[in-house]
Order: sequence, then C-alpha cells, then structure tokens
Amino acid sequence: MEHEVKERPVITMDAVESSQIAKIGYDAATETLAIQFKNWKGDMGQTYYYANFTPADWEAFKGAESKGAHFGKFIKPLTEKYPYTKIA
Repeated sequence: MEHEVKERPVITMDAVESSQIAKIGYDAATETLAIQFKNWKGDMGQTYYYANFTPADWEAFKGAESKGAHFGKFIKPLTEKYPYTKIA
C-alpha cells in the first residue's frame, strides 16, 4: 500500500551488509525509515521511505543480524503500520 509521506526529509543513509538491502537511514524528527534496496543484479535499486517508524523500531532494525530477514518479518508485511513511499 503506497502512501505519501507528508514531509519528505533528506535522510543520510549508510551501507549495510545484506544481499537485499544496500543502504539504510533514519530521520527521528519525522520518524521516517529510508531503505535503498539492491536490484536483481545486486546493484543499487529503488529507495523507499517508511512512515511511523519509532526510534525503538530503528534500533531493532539497525541492530538486526539480518537486515533483509528483519525487514521481511517486521516491516514489509505491516503496510498499515508503516505506510511507504517510493522515492527514487
């Protein structure tokens, strides 16, 4: 379910070790998570912003051993809780 984020902050993202995710970042002021995925070739792919992402959610995601598994289990299926917007 795509949803327009009211404010679209510029979020600094850091590279992570993941087969699915290239970079992650977070803006605490707007509680927005940014994820840049990898495409099927493993290159930089699309970036999405996820709203309503609390600091506790961010700490759990940032600290997850597998970012892709954490995303798939705790973020991706919860489109009502974390509405997303495709950025680039």
